[in-house]
Amino acid sequence: MSKKEKNDKIRVAIACQGGGSHTAFTAGVLKRLLREEEKKFEITALSGTSGGAICALLAWYGLLMKDKNKAISLLDDFWEDNSASSYWDMMVNNWFVGTARMQDMISIPEVSPYSYPPIAQDILRNLLNKHVKFGKIETLREPSSPKLFIGAVDVHSGGFKVFKSNGKENDISVDAVLASAAIPTFLRAVCIDNNFYWDGLFSQNPPIKEFIKGHHAEEKPDEIWVIQINPEKRKKLPESIKDIQDRRNELSGNLSLNQEIDFIKRVNKWTKYLPPKKYKPVEVQKIEMLKEDLDTASKLDRSPSFIKYMMDYGDEQAEIFLNKWSPKV
Repeated sequence: MSKKEKNDKIRVAIACQGGGSHTAFTAGVLKRLLREEEKKFEITALSGTSGGAICALLAWYGLLMKDKNKAISLLDDFWEDNSASSYWDMMVNNWFVGTARMQDMISIPEVSPYSYPPIAQDILRNLLNKHVKFGKIETLREPSSPKLFIGAVDVHSGGFKVFKSNGKENDISVDAVLASAAIPTFLRAVCIDNNFYWDGLFSQNPPIKEFIKGHHAEEKPDEIWVIQINPEKRKKLPESIKDIQDRRNELSGNLSLNQEIDFIKRVNKWTKYLPPKKYKPVEVQKIEMLKEDLDTASKLDRSPSFIKYMMDYGDEQAEIFLNKWSPKV
């Protein structure tokens, strides 16, 4: 692959891992990347699962309008609206988080999400429709527009599903985002075209291989930046049931991510034997959430103070990343 000219920007695809309220960290990262004034990069694609899918959607929608400030405000506004700001909402939030933390100490009966009205899903649907005009997406899309990929899993077949914005038909809809965020123990499966889908955490978390599909090397990203929510490493051995469950949750959430990254690395090794007009090596880098003191239950925490804490931390980690980053091509 020929070296880029000095004035050319690096083509970057951003993959956003899922993780409930922890993905407020992702919103903070994206806001900082979007605010970068002297950009040596351009965002050509985003992907995400669950909360990561929501963040990717909001940033992508702003970029479709060619307005990075709009993308930033969408991320801010959504997370503000999603926060438990009223007295009763805060009470419910504290109950959910507290109950999740007590599960290793007392036996708490599990209740199917089909046993009560889908209130949470309806609230999320209304929030998404408030901030994203899905009916206008097709009028905003251009051949040069950034792409969006949202991961989910087909409940019946077990097959991975990626909803895509590229191609002649746009798959991105409010139902696609709700499907990616449908945690089976809390939310109902989402039906799209007679198929039922669950949370993308069970499939590609997040989709990455989609970034390098295509017929022309110049259309593919030069780098993939992964915003990783689940810690890759832990210093302490988990011994309590709660700590063991937390670590198991983290490891399971990283399984598909590491498989996707390994695939990219294998293709990179093959590129020297493949047609350069179609294939090129793609650098993979991570912006990681490194807070070991956060447990799985905190992924349910929508308190304004916690959401702000996570967004500020994402901003800090993105700043550190940008200060160290230099183009590899």
